[in-house]
Amino acid sequence: MTIDKSLKVKAGGTSSRSVLTRVERITRLSETDRWSEGSSAFGLPKVRVKILQLKKKKKKTKEEDEK
Repeated sequence: MTIDKSLKVKAGGTSSRSVLTRVERITRLSETDRWSEGSSAFGLPKVRVKILQLKKKKKKTKEEDEK
């Protein structure tokens, strides 16, 4: 059975996540020297997640195409 076109999401799961797993947080904290190897994996500090926003391309008008 297929999904109706109106129910499909255009991005299709390509959006960035706003929450990191514990392993991802530990790797980011260790890169910035905020976590050491012997520290507890519980109660980790918050880690900012950078969200990429793509700029939309401007549509060319007919006048610009003729030049």
